[in-house]
Amino acid sequence: MKRYNKELLKTFYYKMVKIRRFEETIERYFFDGEIPGFVHLYIGEEAIASGVCASLTDKDYIASTHRGHGHTIAKGADLNRMMAEIFGRKTGFCKGKGGSMHIADFSVGMLGANGVVGGGFNLAVGAALAIKKQNRDNVSVVFFGDGASNRGTFHEALNMASVWKLPVVFVCENNQWASTTPYRTTTSVEDISARAAGYNMACKIVDGNDVFAVYEGFKEAMEHAKSGEGPFFLEAKTYRIKGHFVGDPELYRTKEEVNEIYEENNPITRFEDKVLSKDLMSEAELEEIRNKVEKEIKEALEFAMNSEFPDPSEIFDDLYV
Repeated sequence: MKRYNKELLKTFYYKMVKIRRFEETIERYFFDGEIPGFVHLYIGEEAIASGVCASLTDKDYIASTHRGHGHTIAKGADLNRMMAEIFGRKTGFCKGKGGSMHIADFSVGMLGANGVVGGGFNLAVGAALAIKKQNRDNVSVVFFGDGASNRGTFHEALNMASVWKLPVVFVCENNQWASTTPYRTTTSVEDISARAAGYNMACKIVDGNDVFAVYEGFKEAMEHAKSGEGPFFLEAKTYRIKGHFVGDPELYRTKEEVNEIYEENNPITRFEDKVLSKDLMSEAELEEIRNKVEKEIKEALEFAMNSEFPDPSEIFDDLYV
């Protein structure tokens, strides 16, 4: 294992723990009836968003999915406004009217979560086209699941990105499940990244539960995309620990299967085991980060709960007609 500087290690851990605790908090309050709408959790996939976004700046763009809290947090969006949005409060990013699946923060390059499966592909490719036309040295990234790779927008986006040699990285979070369907029953290939060959696109597969593997794989992908050689396809193999949505009865799989996979592939405990065993970080340093995250989560909750709901008179504000 190569040496990583302490600040980068702290960044990895901070982002993964922050995502995990945010999602656990959201799950709890959803079951308490405090959160409207649907919520899709990112628990178990934290290493992907954290490993990718560790190399990005606010000038780089990401397009997300309906399971977008992790991407949004890793990209640096304000936690208070995220929490407020999910609780339906007017201090949220979309004034409480977008909810969990529509959070965006353009100030940090987060182009938005998306309730439409496959809805982010062409947004990210459009952003990459703007980067190229304006001769800027940044990159666009689109996160998507294995199920979204069966959508028409996937193929349209890969084709045009490759034809125009755009600085975009396609990050497939292959979590094995498309809603309630195991991806192998509806997908013609074992590795989603095999489809990149049809578009003359470079690709790589990484362990999506290992933040170090994701980080190194994405650095290669980003450098390739920025070099003018065209887009890159990065497939991160992971597993969706929670149901498709909070409250999903999960009749399509057993708890034993989930627990067995999670025990071996929890990205946070894998990180902790690695850095402690190699004396890269101390338990005191990890605990300090966990305490910092707990404080931020508590403050975000207080901010959301103390914020007002939007007034009914504002229902048509900010709509495009």
